[in-house]
This record gives sequence, structure tokens and C-alpha cells, in this order.
Amino acid sequence: MPPEEGFVVTPYEVKGRIDYARLREQFGTEELGSDLVKRLARLARGPVHPLIGRGVYYSHRDLATVLDGFERGQPFFVYSGRGPSGPLHTAHLMQFELCRWFQERFGCEMYIQITDDEKAWARGIPSAETARWGRENLLDILALGFDRERTHVFFDTRSIRALYPLAVEVARRINFSTVKAVFGFRPSTNIGLIFYTALQTVPCFYPSWATGRTVPCLIPCGIDQDPHFRVTRDIAEGLGFPKPAILHSQMSIGLKGTQSISTTGPVEENAIFLNDRPEAVGRKIANAFTGGRATVEEQRRLGATPEVCSVWSMWRTKFAKDDREFDEITRDCRSGALLCGDCKARLTPRVQSFLTAHSERRERVRPWAESLIIESPPPGAAPPGGPNR
Repeated sequence: MPPEEGFVVTPYEVKGRIDYARLREQFGTEELGSDLVKRLARLARGPVHPLIGRGVYYSHRDLATVLDGFERGQPFFVYSGRGPSGPLHTAHLMQFELCRWFQERFGCEMYIQITDDEKAWARGIPSAETARWGRENLLDILALGFDRERTHVFFDTRSIRALYPLAVEVARRINFSTVKAVFGFRPSTNIGLIFYTALQTVPCFYPSWATGRTVPCLIPCGIDQDPHFRVTRDIAEGLGFPKPAILHSQMSIGLKGTQSISTTGPVEENAIFLNDRPEAVGRKIANAFTGGRATVEEQRRLGATPEVCSVWSMWRTKFAKDDREFDEITRDCRSGALLCGDCKARLTPRVQSFLTAHSERRERVRPWAESLIIESPPPGAAPPGGPNR
């Protein structure tokens, strides 16, 4: 996006104060409106996930098409991934928590891609380090409660035999001029990063290729990742596969008040990481940016602004136990009845308790996590690139 727009959103850079309505218009996506949310609730036979209900996921491409197929008896699968470069923070869990909800409510297969190669290419991190963090990140993802029998993992450097046949067909349909325009690649960009979009595309089509029948794909992700999948959608029909549908989330507010955690430093003080000690959690939340006023008197009189507050963002995306509590916190914040210090004191033990429980769940998945990694192509799969299915 041009600098004069006041914000930048790409897969490799997010900065500025994002106007999400304008961003949706510029990306050409559809609003996740109330009618579609009600339809999701009806098909899920219960309330939608809080990330949808509270508007964190606000935009989509072709979600209605996936639900049309589901109502006709056609299952779909969910796909998301992680580029390992360090420990996960709580905001990293959003897309995976929504995927788990879809798996639970819609019976979906789940495909996870650990892109240890991309982080080596994009950031120059040694491959041994990205692989190590990939194994650690996978434990945190699986600890959210995915069904072991319906969850599958691509670990790029270990799954290359499975990924490469489809990646070849994808790569020959994407011109350098396309990725240069979409991602802003320069002559100095290494060729691994240029090729990466082909590898990230493969899981969108893999179940269709593996089974020889059409299996639609749904991808929950941050809206900054949409450019990758616009390229994927452009070539899908030429390969004989359905275009992946996408659910876009807004970016999480960092503890320092930024609208992106991962692209602004020092990153370690801008988020709560899953391996943070209780005392670090307390310190970070105590120092977190809020939407409060300059004085207690002013805040009691005028109220605060939750939409710019990193603490409110954490209640919204994860830590409110239900909508009633979230609505109460939001209402009291706006009215001035809830002061920032009291709100932080209420949040801190909630986060500490979650991290303790998460650590225990993480250890329970460790014995079987690597058994989910796909290392070979599907047996008997037809060569990719054939006629449309």
C-alpha cells in the first residue's frame, strides 16, 4: 500500500494506524456481516467463536461458498501455519484457536504448515534454529486441543518430498513479475523467498490431490497474509482445485500500543510469550499501553477508549471467560467505572493461570506431536496438474 495511505500492511511489514474498513476495500474482500455470522452459528449448532462474535475476524473471501458446500454434504478442511523464529506469544494462537473451533464444530481435518524454510530465507536465521523453534511452536499449537486423528502437519524441510510435486506445478504458473508486484521483491531478494509462495500454496490443494476429489479449504489468518493467498486463488482453477476461502482477522494491539506485535521492537516487551515467567507477565501487563486518561479524576469523568488499549485487546481476543464478562469490562472501561490499574490487576492472574495450564498441556502432546508430520506424497495420488476435477 502506498505510504500516503498512512499505514502499510503486507506479509512482511505492518505499520501505522490501520483503517480496517478501508483496508478491506483496498484488498477487495467481503465484510463478515451479521447474516453470515448467524449462518455460522446455525451450522455450528451453538454460538460462534468469540473471535468472530467480537469482530476480531471481520473479513472474508468465499466463506459463503464453503458453507454452501457443507450444507450439501461436502466437507471442508482448515489450514493455517507458523513461520518459526522464536517462541509463540498469545496473539499467535488466534488463528489456531479458530481452526480448532472449526474442527470441533464442523468435523474438519486440520492442516498445519511449519515454514522453517521461509524464516531462514526472510530473516537470515540459521536453518538449525528455525527447525528447533518449529518443533517448539508445534507443541504449543497442538496443546490447544486439536484432534490427533484429524490433524496433519507439514514441516517444510522434512515434508519436502510430499510438498514438492504440487509445488512444481504451482511454481510454473506464477510469474516473477507477479510476486515482485505483490510482495515488493527487489533484485537482492534471495530466490528461496521468491519460491516460497509456491510452497505455502500446496496445503490449500493437498487434500484434493491426495484423495482425487474436491475438498474445499478455509484459511483463518491475519489480513496481512491475504496477498499470499490472492496469488494462490488466481491459479487454483487452472490446476483443477477450488479457490481457498479465507477468514481475515484484524491485527493484535501490542503491549506498547502498536497495531502489530511481530513487526515492532523490542518485540519481547510488546507481547506476552507462552514461555514467560509469572513475574514477567506481571511486569509487562503493569507497563502495558492503555486507552486511559491522564488522571484518575479525568478517567472517572470521561471514561477510557478501549479500542486503542492493549489490555482490552487481550480481554477481547482471549482472556474474557465469556461475552458477558467482556461486555462488562468494555462498558465499565468506557464509563470510567473501571480504572486501568484495576483492569490490569484483574487480567494478570488470568494470563498467568492460562500459561501454567498451557505448559502442562504442551508436555502431554510432546510424545506424539512428530507422528503427525507428513513426509511422503500420498500413495497412489495422480500426478498433479491434470484436467480440472
